[in-house]
Amino acid sequence: MKKKLSFAIFGNEYQTKKSSAVRCVLSLLAERGAEVYMERLFHDFLVAEQGLLSGVAGTFTELDFDVDFVVSMGGDGTFLKAANMVGRRRVPIVGINTGRLGYLADIPASDAEQALEMLYSGDFVTESHAVIEAELSVERGGCHRVAVEHALNDIAVLKQDNASMITINARIGGEPLVTYMADGLIVSTPTGSTAYSLSNGGPIIMPQTDVMCLTPVAPHSLNIRPIVVPLSAEIELEVESRSHKFLIAVDGRSEKLPETTRITVRRAAYDVAIVKRKSSNYVDTLRTKMMWGADVRS
Repeated sequence: MKKKLSFAIFGNEYQTKKSSAVRCVLSLLAERGAEVYMERLFHDFLVAEQGLLSGVAGTFTELDFDVDFVVSMGGDGTFLKAANMVGRRRVPIVGINTGRLGYLADIPASDAEQALEMLYSGDFVTESHAVIEAELSVERGGCHRVAVEHALNDIAVLKQDNASMITINARIGGEPLVTYMADGLIVSTPTGSTAYSLSNGGPIIMPQTDVMCLTPVAPHSLNIRPIVVPLSAEIELEVESRSHKFLIAVDGRSEKLPETTRITVRRAAYDVAIVKRKSSNYVDTLRTKMMWGADVRS
């Protein structure tokens, strides 16, 4: 008799055509007697679009309880959302791709049954991926507020859409690094090095490498290049803007902040556990997902 497992399922409520894949997963889990919980917004979307769902023990808005696995059904955005909600609970996350590229969510929906079987058989590996945090010390209306946001991929400081470039004074370990005059600055983890940072000329960094990368966005000076720093470093950022405001994007979750905000980026106190097939190979993923090194001349 197979062990009874519990699952929390996240999904993308904008992918109507992919709901059949979710029904397939629910059916497979029901056959195994699994205890299944589903994020409430996603659950309500599926009920509204496809009718009553069976095999769901309950819904949640915050993952404040223990499960054996988290299943992300969507693209990488859905995976990042799940990782943020899992937080320091360190529940292993398996990404079933019903989106497009699927770099983090790297298991095709067509392989969902095999993916669930490997969770029951234990035929998988769990990779530990570093998380970074941004401590935001905000002065607004005479009030002081400190907030902490976490990112598996990246933290970006950006100009507003219609604003001129911003000035970002960066310090590492209390020592001045450089003053960026640019449209923004991205601090990425190795996991996030193939995302926003890469599209701005940042390097690809192998997973489990204990570094962060600072990549400027459209810098004014051509002698400003990405720099890789230890993951143990503490990065302090101060922003100057003509509009006196700027944007911060944490794994795509954006917020407008006043320029008096002080930002400190450091490694978080926890990592994210990502389930991978034993046959998974990072370099193969680079080749297949990103066509890395492919000769497109023929």
